Order: sequence, then C-alpha cells, then structure tokens
Amino acid sequence: MNNLKKQLLAGPYLIWIIGFIVLPMIMIMIYAFTNADGAFSLEYLSAITTTTNLNAIALSLKLGFLATLICLVLSYPLAMILSSFNFKHQNFVVFIFMLPMWMNFLLRIMAWKLLLSKNGVFNSVLHTLGLGSFNILYSPTAVILGMVYDYLPFMLLPIYNSMVRIRKDIIEAAQDLGANNITVFFKIIVPLTLSGVVSGIVMVFVPALTSFAVSDILGGGKVLLVGNVIEQDFMQGMQWNAGSALSFVLMIFVFISMALVNQFDKDGEGTAKW
Repeated sequence: MNNLKKQLLAGPYLIWIIGFIVLPMIMIMIYAFTNADGAFSLEYLSAITTTTNLNAIALSLKLGFLATLICLVLSYPLAMILSSFNFKHQNFVVFIFMLPMWMNFLLRIMAWKLLLSKNGVFNSVLHTLGLGSFNILYSPTAVILGMVYDYLPFMLLPIYNSMVRIRKDIIEAAQDLGANNITVFFKIIVPLTLSGVVSGIVMVFVPALTSFAVSDILGGGKVLLVGNVIEQDFMQGMQWNAGSALSFVLMIFVFISMALVNQFDKDGEGTAKW
C-alpha cells in the first residue's frame, strides 16, 4: 500500500519528465536524423561540419571554457573565506550572492548592456576620473563578463557546500602532525572539495556552452555562438532539422558532463544543500 502511494505521488513528476524532457528529446532526435520530407537522412548532421557551424561550436567552447575558468578562480577562494565565517555570517553572505538570481535573467543582462555602453556608468566614472573610456560592448569580452556574472553562483554554491562539510578536526589533526597550510590545502581541502568543483564546472560550462541570450544582447549579433545558430534555425529560418542536428551535438556534451558529475560526485555532496 505504501509503495502504491509513493508511485501515485511520483505520477505528476513522471508526467512532467515525459512531457517536457523525454518527448522534446525524442522530437530532436527525429528531426536530426530526417530530412524535410520526413525520410531518414544524415544530411543535416553532416552539415554540422560547415564553416559557420564549426566556428560557432569552437567559439562556444572557447568562451564557455574561459567563463568557467574565471568562475572557478573567483569562487574557490571566496568559498574558503565563506566557510571560515560563523554560521550567521555565512548565511547572510550566501544570501547576498543569491539575491541577484531572484531577478529576471534577461533584465540582468540588459542591465549589463547599459553599464557597458559608451554612455554607461563605467565609462562615465572613468571619464570623470580622467581615465578615458573603454568599449567592450558587442565583443566576446562582454559576453564572457555576462556569463561570469550570471553563472558565478552555480560555481560558488557547490564548492562552498563541499567545503563546509570538511570537519575542522581533520585539518587540526593534520596540522598537529606537522602539515603546513600548503600541504593541508593540496592534501585535504582540494581532494575533499573535488566533487563540488566538478559539479560547479559542469553547472557553469553547460549553460555557458548552450547560451544564446547573453551573446545576443551583449554580443549584439557580432558574437555568434552555437546557441545563436540553433535559435536562428528554429525561429528565423524555420530549419528545424538543422537546428535539431546542432541540438543533438549539444546533447552529447550535456550527457558527457552528466557522466562526469556522476563519476566524481556519486553521493551528491556538491549539490545536496541547494
């Protein structure tokens, strides 16, 4: 009886998965491996090797990697600092980092567009200080900046979650045995936070790789990522087969990322608290 109740409670969740995950994936697979007439074809999969698509994929991988690396470099020391605070201060600072995520994603990107514009806040301050001005809007640099701003919490939280799980007595025992701070960091802290690091890398790299809104707004159409090509295929050219073929390639990257998470974070330590 209890098992039946559990299955009934899981019913809405299963319907959600089937309707919004399984069926769309099946449709993408069908369109990717068929032509405009509905017959089986590898025409659109082979079209991935065109110069435009390869350049878009390469640029997406490059910007996604750089954004992920910057998020990691910023998040790891910040997570160490947060984990050293008392419990009350930890919650407050984490709340501060989570607060911008309550705002609409597009509004945050539009705000950065205004900040980076020629007459924006940054250039106005630099001009007032007599430091000239800079113009990075509609460039890969602006896209990376937008990605880092939007996805930084996705890197910080799993690393922080893994770091607060480290027992203080383990570090104290290592120090009592003569280990210095560098040894403690590389022999204890890094291995015990590896699951959070891998989870953070995946949770930043995957949305950065598949992003199109950030590059569309901050790139101004000059930074063409694979997400932009897919969006154009579906929304402008009505080339559902071509868009599905590229989406299939991105699905492969997502599945590889999920496999990495399952390999390094088997107990879910990197995401358990959030």
